[in-house]
Amino acid sequence: MIPWPDMFRELRGLARESAVYGLSTVLGRLLSFLLVPLFTHLLDRAQSGVVQTVYAYVAFLAVLYGLGLDVAYLRLGRRDGGPDGAAFGGALACVGAAALAVSTGLYACAGSAARLIGIPSEFADVVRCAAGILALDALALVPYAELRGAHRAPAYAGVKLAGLTLNLVLAWIFVRGLGLGVRGVFLANLAASAAGLALLAPLTAARVSRPDLRRVRELLLFGLPLALAGLGSMIVQVADRPLLARLAGLPAAGLYGNCYKLGVLMMLVVGMFDQAWKPFVLERASRPDVDRLIARVLTYFAAIAAWTFLAIAHFVEPAVTAPIFAGRPLFHPAYWDGLRVVPVVTLGYLFNGFYFVMLAPLLIERRTASVGLATWAGAALNVGANFLLIPRWGIMGAAWATLLAYAGMAAAVWALGRRPVPYEGRRLLLLGAWTAALWIAGARLGLGARTALLAAYPLGLRLFGFFDSEELAELKALLRFRDARDARTEPPLPAAD
Repeated sequence: MIPWPDMFRELRGLARESAVYGLSTVLGRLLSFLLVPLFTHLLDRAQSGVVQTVYAYVAFLAVLYGLGLDVAYLRLGRRDGGPDGAAFGGALACVGAAALAVSTGLYACAGSAARLIGIPSEFADVVRCAAGILALDALALVPYAELRGAHRAPAYAGVKLAGLTLNLVLAWIFVRGLGLGVRGVFLANLAASAAGLALLAPLTAARVSRPDLRRVRELLLFGLPLALAGLGSMIVQVADRPLLARLAGLPAAGLYGNCYKLGVLMMLVVGMFDQAWKPFVLERASRPDVDRLIARVLTYFAAIAAWTFLAIAHFVEPAVTAPIFAGRPLFHPAYWDGLRVVPVVTLGYLFNGFYFVMLAPLLIERRTASVGLATWAGAALNVGANFLLIPRWGIMGAAWATLLAYAGMAAAVWALGRRPVPYEGRRLLLLGAWTAALWIAGARLGLGARTALLAAYPLGLRLFGFFDSEELAELKALLRFRDARDARTEPPLPAAD
């Protein structure tokens, strides 16, 4: 078994790589998030509902386009730490063929597709843009997987940020400057997706070679069950907006969808962690201590995510409603009554992070059918809860359905895991109790007291014995190392005259 200090150093490596992916994710999400206030001030609720509904279907179809081949390439497409050109070319060819077929059909039947998803047929051109976005983004999936598998996180981050920055700039021009409204949103995204694929072209040209049918079959057998699982997962993520549009109208979907995005900080924590976690754990799949590693990562992720949840729950409303942007609030007042969904949605994302960690044993054992079972159980729970709760509670019903679905998915992968992963139940229960106590207390207090409660979170964990002696020793050693390094790099004092 790997000694604990060695494991701690590996976990620090995971944290560093998560931070690199996180920088791109944080900046990217922030760039994307900057569009949300713009849209709340320039688009009414019904127009926002069109945007939310179309993007929900784009997210759902993107899973179908990818065929699960990005994760399959990470697991099986690279050999001895290097790329396999035949696997790369095969995966890219499969994704390209699927993208061409489906997007051509969507483009040809755009008017009918618009009516089918519940938006006015006058937005058929928006559906055509969405078809192009789907095809371009699908073609970028395998090159992005190669960058992740090769641990080229800076390159991955650079391409992502370039596309997102272009999207932000063009959306500002098209929506605000040219007054194109909903159409401007999708035209900007189409141009940004094309630019991102162009930036990946040198990597694609260097890696691609003639597909090997045997390797393609191997990748598809691994990836297709994951794609089916991904469909279930995507239903959990986006079904609430189309269902709100159907059951409560496009304005409700627009209100909910924009406020939902205020959980961006938790999305960042979960997203940047998952980008680094899958390649990290799959590379260590054959190690004897991998189960212990998974358990410890879950505990640490829970500690960080719970602190993030408290920050969002305590401060999202004052941050959004304060007139801090040239005398204007972040969101238009027409959207303020949707802020109550944010803590519930954020808690749902926390459970989504649990799901990602506990998914690892199933991926290691290549039990992708069990992954599909867990995610489709969450999808069924989500759809059923939305139909039950939206007519009664409106947007809050959709938020609670999301939380129930993510919690159900995490419970399902835990129950389906056959490996004896020694999850640290006592520490997780302590985290949950302490977080709940601070959340409930903060709901009744002012901003100053909430700040104090947020600062008390790690102190309380230390007081209640959350950290064991080995962790405290490693943390103290890390702090001593940093202090010594700072002392060595401190510039000398100038000589006296």
